[in-house]
Amino acid sequence: MNKIVLWALTAALAGFLFGFDTVVISGADKKLQELWHTSDAFHGAVVMAMALWGTVAGAIFGGIPTNKLGRKMTLIWIGILFLASAIGSSLSNDPWTFAFFRFLGGLGIGASTIAAPAYVSEISPAKDRGRLVSLYQFNIVLGILMAFLSNYLLRDAGENAWRWMLGIMAFPAFLYTIIVFTIPESPRWLLSQSKISEAELVLKKIDPTAKIEDLMHEMHFLESENEEEKKETIFSKKYRFPLMLAFLIALFNQFSGINAFLYYAPRIFAEAGLEESAALMSSVGIGITNLIFTLIGVFLIDVLGRRVLMLIGSVGYIVSLGLVSLAFFLKWQGIQVPLFLFLFIASHAIGQGAVIWVFISEIFPNHLRASGQAFGSSTHWVLAAIIPSMIPFLFSTIGAGVVFLIFTLMMVLQLLFVVFMMPETKGKSLEELQSTIFKQS
Repeated sequence: MNKIVLWALTAALAGFLFGFDTVVISGADKKLQELWHTSDAFHGAVVMAMALWGTVAGAIFGGIPTNKLGRKMTLIWIGILFLASAIGSSLSNDPWTFAFFRFLGGLGIGASTIAAPAYVSEISPAKDRGRLVSLYQFNIVLGILMAFLSNYLLRDAGENAWRWMLGIMAFPAFLYTIIVFTIPESPRWLLSQSKISEAELVLKKIDPTAKIEDLMHEMHFLESENEEEKKETIFSKKYRFPLMLAFLIALFNQFSGINAFLYYAPRIFAEAGLEESAALMSSVGIGITNLIFTLIGVFLIDVLGRRVLMLIGSVGYIVSLGLVSLAFFLKWQGIQVPLFLFLFIASHAIGQGAVIWVFISEIFPNHLRASGQAFGSSTHWVLAAIIPSMIPFLFSTIGAGVVFLIFTLMMVLQLLFVVFMMPETKGKSLEELQSTIFKQS
């Protein structure tokens, strides 16, 4: 079991780079707009959101290398993309070059949301799968916290502080790329490639008592009853229900406003009346809150289950976002808005944050897992690109209060989704889940 935890943690470190890369740009937000004299629309859609458009591409096409090259090799290439992005964006002297290198980092993020959860779910025993796949989310929020903290500490590093903020990610990216070479390939992927002897070696490392014949039987029984299944796609009629589940959980994740908030935390705090230094410090508080409640979510996901965490998170979203919206409408100043947003982050961390990547990695069959995750991830990241890119424009037109009211109403719909549609997946093998979920299609 210790080996499995170590391998899962290593693969999940892709999430650290994901979180760091996503949030580090928030510290450079206003400085880059002043430096390059760009409009709100261009700044939001190109300078700030280009990494997210890269993430969309990485999510849409990331299933291809994950299936063809394998989970491990894809994770290695993800590390290389993050390294190139950190170095290139920190050395850029114009918005288009900057956007290109941010796009590369986005490719790494998008692909990591497929390869890392797929890998961890496939090497994990059913009883611990939720907790181990949640290590990916834990690393995301650890990366977010480190980015907020790094931005705060580097805020006075001179005229080019933004270069240091972005460039420092090269160090964890390089270390990750090296250590990911040490993990074995997923035995389920090896079997899907007919590499039986290699799969058996890895399986014995995972569980010395496991028999490759048993895993082959489970996969054969559920995946290869006829040759037609080899021609299936996730859009086949029998997979309609898991496809809908992946789509809806990804859609609601982004319509909570989480990425919009993480990208523009200092700007939102400034809108609420906090000065720049206090806004950056409040961002660090957000990162700490995120980390603490993600740890709670990771601990509870295999105890209470995925649905219960989503119910808790949904109620917390509705309360916190409603209060944030009210604060902007009534022009409350000072500490109230940060406190409400801390509650929002706690709700996200214990609910959607802990559940989304675990859930999407569980609901598709082995032979379509990477493709299913690519669909869920690309839905997530298309919205994650569109919504944050519109924030500067929306704040200056309809106002922050209306924006947060829209997010509140969407979370009411998420609560209905969890109550009436979402199945529980805790404690069941991947093969068991495939048979039970498809009965609902």
